[in-house]
Amino acid sequence: MKLCQSSKWIQIGVIAAVSAIAMPQTFAQDAGTRVAVVNSEKVFNESNLAKAMQTRLQNEFTKRQNDLRDSAQKIKSAAEKLDRDAAVMNEADRIRRQRELADQDRELQRKQREFTEDLNQRTFEERAKIAEKANSVLKQIAEQRKIDVIVQEAAYVSPKSDITDDVIKALNSQK
Repeated sequence: MKLCQSSKWIQIGVIAAVSAIAMPQTFAQDAGTRVAVVNSEKVFNESNLAKAMQTRLQNEFTKRQNDLRDSAQKIKSAAEKLDRDAAVMNEADRIRRQRELADQDRELQRKQREFTEDLNQRTFEERAKIAEKANSVLKQIAEQRKIDVIVQEAAYVSPKSDITDDVIKALNSQK
């Protein structure tokens, strides 16, 4: 008798699980919900706005990056020279040069952190501008095609649901 009751509960559980899985699909089909997917990283990498952003950032930060690279090379050369000359230097000069190198290295690290923070901040600002324009384009596409939901970064996307290329084309055609 207990076995019979247990199997009824198992059957009820299986039916409930199948219903829970099938219900959202049924409602989505009944409502005629249209879903599209966009790959935002592709938009941020391949649109003309993104390419222009990369050029602007490169122009803005190349000089600082080269200066940092030159400073690092100078410190490295000075450290190698100190290693070669350390055996023939007196103790006070060696310690003084070691401290100078350590100070220069700390200053270089500080400048590198500032550079990275500034680059990240500017990249964020530029990406926000692109995102604003992309969202406007997404809204237009959704209204034109009567799309109810646009999802970013789905695990699987059917090519017919992917509107990324259309978004890029629309962004590229904007002035």
